[in-house]
Amino acid sequence: MPGQNLTRAEAISRKNVVDVHSYDVALDLTQGDEIFRSHTVVKFSATEGESTFIDLISPFVHRIVLNGTELDTGLHQDSRIALENLAASNTLEVEADCAYMHTGEGMHRFVDPADGQAYVYTQFEVPDSRRVFTVFEQPDLKATFKFKVTVPPKWVVFSNSPTPEPEKAEGAWTYDFAPSEKISSYITAIIAGPYQGVKDQLTSADGRTIPLGVYCRSSLLEHLDADRIIEITKQGFGFYEKMYDRPYPFSKYDQIFVPEYNAGAMENAGCITFRDQYLFRTPPTRAQLGTRANTILHELAHMWFGDLVTMKWWNDLWLNESFAEFMSHQCSAEATEYSDAWTAFGSRKAWGTTQDQLPSTHPIAAQINDLNDIEVNFDGITYAKGAAVLRQLVAYVGRENFEKGLHAYFDEHAWGNTELSDLLSKLEEASGRDLHQWAKVWLQEAGITLLRSSVSVDENGKISDLSILQELPMEGTSLRPHRLSVGAYNLKDGKLVRTARWELDVDGERTPVAEAVGVERPDVIVLNDEDLAYAKIRLDPESFKFALAHIGEFEEPLPRSVIMQSLWDQCRDGQISARAYIDAALPSIAGETDSAQRSLVASHVIAAGTVYSNPATREQTIADLSRRLHLMAVAQPAGSDAQKQLLLAAAHVAVGEELDWLKALLDGSQTMTGIEIKSEVRWALVKELAAAGAIDEAFIDNELSEDDTLSGREEAAAAKASLPTHRQSAHERMLSDTSIPNGTLSAMLSAYSSTGWRNPADTAHIDHFFEQINSVWEAFTFHMAEDIVTVLFPDQLVGLPGEDVESKATEWLQQNGQATPALRRCIIESLDFARRAAKAQAADK
Repeated sequence: MPGQNLTRAEAISRKNVVDVHSYDVALDLTQGDEIFRSHTVVKFSATEGESTFIDLISPFVHRIVLNGTELDTGLHQDSRIALENLAASNTLEVEADCAYMHTGEGMHRFVDPADGQAYVYTQFEVPDSRRVFTVFEQPDLKATFKFKVTVPPKWVVFSNSPTPEPEKAEGAWTYDFAPSEKISSYITAIIAGPYQGVKDQLTSADGRTIPLGVYCRSSLLEHLDADRIIEITKQGFGFYEKMYDRPYPFSKYDQIFVPEYNAGAMENAGCITFRDQYLFRTPPTRAQLGTRANTILHELAHMWFGDLVTMKWWNDLWLNESFAEFMSHQCSAEATEYSDAWTAFGSRKAWGTTQDQLPSTHPIAAQINDLNDIEVNFDGITYAKGAAVLRQLVAYVGRENFEKGLHAYFDEHAWGNTELSDLLSKLEEASGRDLHQWAKVWLQEAGITLLRSSVSVDENGKISDLSILQELPMEGTSLRPHRLSVGAYNLKDGKLVRTARWELDVDGERTPVAEAVGVERPDVIVLNDEDLAYAKIRLDPESFKFALAHIGEFEEPLPRSVIMQSLWDQCRDGQISARAYIDAALPSIAGETDSAQRSLVASHVIAAGTVYSNPATREQTIADLSRRLHLMAVAQPAGSDAQKQLLLAAAHVAVGEELDWLKALLDGSQTMTGIEIKSEVRWALVKELAAAGAIDEAFIDNELSEDDTLSGREEAAAAKASLPTHRQSAHERMLSDTSIPNGTLSAMLSAYSSTGWRNPADTAHIDHFFEQINSVWEAFTFHMAEDIVTVLFPDQLVGLPGEDVESKATEWLQQNGQATPALRRCIIESLDFARRAAKAQAADK
């Protein structure tokens, strides 16, 4: 039985039978807080006499009518309705009850504790529109969608078409939307509730007036920051319409910030949803604002690439996401104040390189045979590696040719569905380059190569040879072509300035940099200077040593980012000790001018101290790190990003007197000029004090009484889960209680796991974890189960007395060969992290 799965073969077969024209969907959201009524009329043509099925996840189906004939509701089985003996032209009517979700999938319902107001929103990618209406759930069966939504009075409803004036009746308001453009079901949307916001407009490239809206729940309106969000949006519109040589394809553009959201955002056509953590309750850092701007631009990029032109099947989901990831950084760097966006991209690329070194690595263009395969392959390779490789592709074919190929691609395929080959063929035509071999080694093979610079100098101190060596640290990976630059830096007047730059194609095992021969040996030779290449990077020893000694003296942040990422990579590989990494990284944080880079390196320092340090000497390592971060935090300029970032970093590893300092900041007996100890900053301190056993449940309850909001409740639950006296019961609850809302569970998981180093007694929970994970996978929805298994995997406990994480995980894998691939992958990846931690700990002597 198919359950809730759908295979690619089934999708191809269904596409060959039916052509969908329109959906007319009526939703009644006034039926209570558990179910809503869904009425769908689908019009489609079909091969006469053939049979197929349509998708619906529903607890109860009231009626099924096909071409005027009432069908047995028992035809609804395994989330499908069988359709037999189809006519050439068909009308299907289905009336059903559908369930509200509390997992961020389908139709999610939430009640705001701040004011008791209820809100709903949909999240359909990948296969969840079938939780809300009856639908042919595959991306290449595009149609128009007309929604009619009945809601409680004074609610506003958003969808893909402009919001109409409601028809007001006693006890209910009804919004009757115009039909949408021809789109895929997974980018349709319904958002409803007492949302409030700001309206604006812009003029598109073809002269149309495009209404803009930015909205959130009522209790967050003071934090909406609409002017800044709209400014970024308008900058993105101008950039993309010019880049794509095509006007914005839809009739309006709403952006709604919603609660308890699993993802960062979703590119519903003309109706974007964002996690409302992007509305900051305390002054944000530039890194936080840059991340939000990038997310806004990522979703806007999808309006053309993903929504206007859509993949035929989910095997090209990587291209959809990678393209938006690449374009959002390009747009940020060229059209907004965040001109340093490619430095921030380093943290995203690190996500991809980390994923790519796991046993579960896969090609970017992975084979997706069914919906279950998407669950296994929707990861850092899909987003970050793909974006990095697209950046390589642009450099390989040239920016002008890339844009010319895009124009031809949109001209031919607008409102249609495509495959990767459709894009590559247009780029080949525009550039004259054969991309077959390029696509083979970059898109169809997994893994990452290593690039190393080799330098020889003559007796006069001039370069006699500068070569780039390419190595294969992983099996199954071929040598690849790279387009990159090499920078020569010299220390002048206290600054490391670039005095020469060489851009070249690297291919094969050894590539000489011919232009460098005869040049006086610079102080630092930065390989992959502008971070164009996707590879592990190793500088020559002399350059690396000099760079680390003067890391704060680079004029620009990007070469610092390349060098610090190489240093972190060596720490993760067990090639340098955790303490050596900390000693080199802390000075770089002190001198770092880029907010995103500072935040990234601080997170690496914390991981080095709490996970990769030798457990036998960890207490002293963390005590020293705690003291140094404390001193750095209080030395930062008042109100600066560095002050906030270093306070939070210091809190993560606070021990001894530093815990007393955190308590003093909470009770006001000590202050830090320029930073308010409230909201997420305050809760960060509370969670660390809770995990250290320095406060109790009553203290947390008192904090909650001062911040009884959604965020406050989630943070309080997280703090209580961190308490040494509550950790066992919290561990058991997180593994079994399906009633915990997704946002609360995510907060609990994160706090429990990140503070595990403070609680060695957690080793007693290892057996219970492995005993329960099969039950977790059966009881929870996929996204929830994946988070639970991945975050609660006890890799934080590696190296502690009494732990046996590696053997327990290995034993579980041996005994559970029939477990779903997605669950086994979670354990395989986590086991690799545990082994890497053990290797790094062994190097920390």
